[in-house]
Amino acid sequence: TENSLRYAIDKHELELFYQPKIDTKTGKICSSEALIRWRRDGELISPSTFIPIAENSRLIIKIGQWVLNEACEQWSRWKAQGLPALPVAVNVSPLQFQEPDFPAQVRETIKKTGIPPAMLELEITEEAATFDAERVVDIMHELKVIGVSLAIDDFGTGYSSLSHLKRFPVDILKIDRSFVRDLSTETSAEASIVQLILKLAQQLDVKVVAEGIETVAQQHQLTLWQCDYLQGYLFSKPIPADEFAGMINHQFSHEVVPNPNKNYFRALTSTF
Repeated sequence: TENSLRYAIDKHELELFYQPKIDTKTGKICSSEALIRWRRDGELISPSTFIPIAENSRLIIKIGQWVLNEACEQWSRWKAQGLPALPVAVNVSPLQFQEPDFPAQVRETIKKTGIPPAMLELEITEEAATFDAERVVDIMHELKVIGVSLAIDDFGTGYSSLSHLKRFPVDILKIDRSFVRDLSTETSAEASIVQLILKLAQQLDVKVVAEGIETVAQQHQLTLWQCDYLQGYLFSKPIPADEFAGMINHQFSHEVVPNPNKNYFRALTSTF
């Protein structure tokens, strides 16, 4: 698998799928997350299979640069097609983030593809963000000077301390799906943790994305708690770029009147 993965980029076997993020205030798609897929011999290989191999072999650095470039180029293609400008998020591996020239790579990619820096969001895992706090803060500040948004992914599953978090110039916290999955009642431990994260984010003046939304009950509860954005299979699985473009076209051709008691996104896409 590692040997095949070394040639996957050159053989054009890698592709990006896109999963929408939903604004709880409007019920509309407000951005997307680019997620890598490997199509080998006509079959899609799960990222959980090849990403660990890519990380252990350090191929993830080359693959991560390809993902960053492809996502930015896709944004420019969508813009050329007349689609609304929506931010796109790209996952950054710990190894890639720690590369000395990573901010320079981001700057060069933005210049080459023409994506406005504000339209690019870099998602960094909580583990990567706390590996070397001093270095992480420096890198984050370099990226903020470029103008991109920064998100801490899988928040709540790592070992970051509040002293670290308050120093990170991040814009978004992503609540890990493990807390959302067990969001059964308002008195559950998971519910308490989610509410604490939301309150913390408000104090730090950062936005929150809840991942792994699969039920209307989860959507409704998180909307009541004023979580900013939702992401999960309830709205859409990750889909190819052309399908995502069709979803955006469909959405923005319909008026949606906000109603906190209605799952507008499901109603909106029921005929798509």
